[in-house]
Amino acid sequence: MKNKMIFGFHAVTSRLRHEASSVEEIFIDAGRTDRRMQDLVANAKAAGVRVMPVDSSRLDKIVGTRRHQGVIAFASQLSLARNLDELLDAIDGPPLLLVLDGITDPHNLGACLRVADGVGAHAVIVPKDRAVGLNATAAKVASGAAETVPYITVTNLARTLRELKERGIWLIGTSDDGDKGLYEADFTGPCALVMGSEGEGMRRLTRETCDVLVNIPMFGSVESLNVSVASGVCLYEARRQRMAQEA
Repeated sequence: MKNKMIFGFHAVTSRLRHEASSVEEIFIDAGRTDRRMQDLVANAKAAGVRVMPVDSSRLDKIVGTRRHQGVIAFASQLSLARNLDELLDAIDGPPLLLVLDGITDPHNLGACLRVADGVGAHAVIVPKDRAVGLNATAAKVASGAAETVPYITVTNLARTLRELKERGIWLIGTSDDGDKGLYEADFTGPCALVMGSEGEGMRRLTRETCDVLVNIPMFGSVESLNVSVASGVCLYEARRQRMAQEA
């Protein structure tokens, strides 16, 4: 299996913590000797992972940007992106899923993964085509969430949504002209929050497959929220409702 590149302290530290055996080697900035770097090196060596100090300019060339924080790891792919049926069968309680229909900005994808981890969502589902994919930039922005949240890539999103409905999972889409407000929607049962792309929103077939469309109330001058911010607002409302039901 081809190794993937991970960079940034959060992403590399998270991989060492959750699956150190998957890390092949780590390149670090030879000029950094601060405590944060020392701790990372100590953790890597304790796990038996080779650490190679190099010039920062070499790190820049490997990543293609200077936003690597002086640490790059090469590791094998994790098995989080598993079969959807297998994932759903293993969930205890009502599933809470995040479906992203065509996110093209890796920063948005990474932020959505981070929110999904924070709220305890069971998986993030994305289409294989017309989407950015879980690249190194997205993994860095996710700050470790790319290593903990199952990331399911599907060939046909509309068909996958229909399969979720057959399993009794309610599809809640988001749209500025949604049928009801976010706080009127019921997230307490098995549900999937469906978010559209940054510019065009949900594709027609995705929109038509949703059981209900909700809008996020806006009280200022801007018309809409960034997709990752909107995901956070909606997912935490879902978590709030579930916690209130359990209380």
